[in-house]
Amino acid sequence: MSAKTGLVNSELLLSVGDYARAARGKLADGVRDYFEGGALDEITLRENTAGWERLKLYYRVLAGVGERDMSTTVLGQRISMPIVVAPTAFHKLACETGEIATARAAKAAGTLFILSSLSNTAMEAVFSEAANPKWFQLYIYRDRAITGELLQRAEAAGAEAIVLTVDAPGLGTRERDSRNNFRLPDGLTVENLTPVGKGTMPEVKGSGLAAYVQENFKSDLGFDDLDWLCGATRLPVVVKGVCRGDDARRAAEHGAKAVVVSNHGGRQLDTAPATCEVLPHVVEAAGDLCEVYVDGGIRRGSDVLKAIALGAQAVLVGRPILWGLAVGGEQGSINVLEILRRELDEAMLLCGCTRIKDIGRWALEP
Repeated sequence: MSAKTGLVNSELLLSVGDYARAARGKLADGVRDYFEGGALDEITLRENTAGWERLKLYYRVLAGVGERDMSTTVLGQRISMPIVVAPTAFHKLACETGEIATARAAKAAGTLFILSSLSNTAMEAVFSEAANPKWFQLYIYRDRAITGELLQRAEAAGAEAIVLTVDAPGLGTRERDSRNNFRLPDGLTVENLTPVGKGTMPEVKGSGLAAYVQENFKSDLGFDDLDWLCGATRLPVVVKGVCRGDDARRAAEHGAKAVVVSNHGGRQLDTAPATCEVLPHVVEAAGDLCEVYVDGGIRRGSDVLKAIALGAQAVLVGRPILWGLAVGGEQGSINVLEILRRELDEAMLLCGCTRIKDIGRWALEP
């Protein structure tokens, strides 16, 4: 399973949706389904995007808006815009240079890059091409020694925060992957785990990734694991996969410096609520204890503005980056980020906002 060949005229690709459609024509069917699919009936997958669409913007006029400043900070580090690259697996399924292309795209955009532990390229090679800030996403393995080794390598490679994914003690049933018998093709591995013998998926009928997760990920994940992680690293810990306000507050009380409101892109528990529905409850519960980010279904710059209006510090985008990679490699992902930047700039102008801090809940209320 690899990307199909063929060039696409980037001048005709004006939106994230355009890149999604172009990517479908370039990706092998099994890869396309892996990138695009969700759990079971894919209700949460669809609702993530539909939720942002349903929110309406009550814009201000005569606001005297000049040149917009979209810069913000994440854990004290300045980025050019509140749109960051989410951790997603297996970028070499989209383009030959894989995660290195993604890291370079984030660098060009002046924004945060988060590397998945399930990357096709070793973290050392990727982080050497990435700018700051750069974070590393982590799963807790059944063998804590494996997790500890990943942590030590991430610190040594220059990661500036650890993003702990907590919504995948097992893999939600993704029927597309089961039908396609999804697994990595010959020549690609889970490169970060290859040195410890965990770089390949089991040969099973159905999803090889699901079998890999069942075999390797700690299924009884608890707050004691978060305690262990916070004690095992000098880096700030971000908890990704929060769906409830009480969980967010408790994560902060156990040492998390930030949480990501996320349902894993609709790929875990189907009929979980859209992230835009959860976000305000998490923001209220977290208070000043930690920063709050959100992902899931962000497809327009106006979605970013809505997320900030609901209290998010930044948004993470995943699939759009992969679509950019599939269509145009590094430049394709840069183009996707710049489309979202341009649309956010336009939304700020038309809503009457000069700076990110001008955006508030008022924008969603008459």
